Amino acid sequence: MNSEHYQVVIVGAGLVGVAAALALGRQGLRVALIERQAPALPDDAWDTRIYAISPASQRFLERLGAWQRMDAGRIQPVFRMDVAGDTSGMVRLDAYQAGVSHLAAIIESGRLQHALWQAIEADGNVALHCPATVESLAGRGAFTRLTLTDGKVLEADLIVGADGAASRIREWAGLASTLTPYGQSGVVANFECGRPHRGTAFQWFFEGDIMAWLPLPGNRMSMVWSTGTEHADEWVAQEATTLAEKIQAAGHDRLGALHLLTPAAAFPLRLIRVEAAVAPGVALIGDAAHGVHPLAGQGVNLGFGDAEVLAEVLAQHRRASCGDLRVLQAYARQRAEPVQRMQALTHGLHHLFADERAAWLRNAGMSVIDRLPPLKAALVREAMS
Repeated sequence: MNSEHYQVVIVGAGLVGVAAALALGRQGLRVALIERQAPALPDDAWDTRIYAISPASQRFLERLGAWQRMDAGRIQPVFRMDVAGDTSGMVRLDAYQAGVSHLAAIIESGRLQHALWQAIEADGNVALHCPATVESLAGRGAFTRLTLTDGKVLEADLIVGADGAASRIREWAGLASTLTPYGQSGVVANFECGRPHRGTAFQWFFEGDIMAWLPLPGNRMSMVWSTGTEHADEWVAQEATTLAEKIQAAGHDRLGALHLLTPAAAFPLRLIRVEAAVAPGVALIGDAAHGVHPLAGQGVNLGFGDAEVLAEVLAQHRRASCGDLRVLQAYARQRAEPVQRMQALTHGLHHLFADERAAWLRNAGMSVIDRLPPLKAALVREAMS
């Protein structure tokens, strides 16, 4: 049977998978991307799934030619973030005080996905197999053979698993993972606001829950409420007016009267730790390689960091096979520290605010941080990286 040989085959074309394919293709590597379905053309409706893109990720997307394809009218910079504890604690992070243009940019998932897809189609350096799925994988000496459901056969020096938290590539490669449920769900919904947000994001910690309001263009905001699964189901079942009133009250009326723009939805929250992100001929990126609590909004940024570093490492080792374990371990070492740091931070904060006995400590700590500009500047730099 005839087969096509590639240096890299990426399985899964979510945001991180497409970004990785673009970055690797621009390094002159022979790359293929396998995806079930191309993203739909966005309509005028507001997407309930949004991301806080760090300035570092934004620069990466600009270099890939994707950011420029976004509708600027659907991008909202975050200039300030107000974080409140469950009693008196409060921290304000301000871009102007930190000497930066903005802390993050809020964008809709569907629009960024479409922009990345447009960029990869225009780029022409990546072989797109879409719609397509992998029927079977088999190791064969120095490369892996992938048989697609349409009968095509691909051979690759390196398989990149960008296929999400339930990664089939991770399972096939025997890369062990530990999934820790938080017993919580994230409730998401978008609202029209009675008062302007002026590019401010809000976050509240209370009674083990975390609620964030992220600014959208115009007088709109996107809410993410991390709460117990049963409580989340109750929120999703609420009538639109009642839900808006309760969210308005929970946010201390910071943005005036709220009007629901999109139905509320919920998704389970969990921590995913992977013992090793690489094996001979295999590398994991994005949610296939790690999962973090969404309270810091850094999951997609970690994934873009994976894609960028993997492309850089493979470019630095052009004389070696892309599947060489020594090369892939260089990628894994570079990504281990930022991933572990973010997992430790979000996991620790989750438990700190879930423990009623730690109320005095966490609120006092927030107040101390707010009075230390150098420490706040360091937090801004961390969030932007």
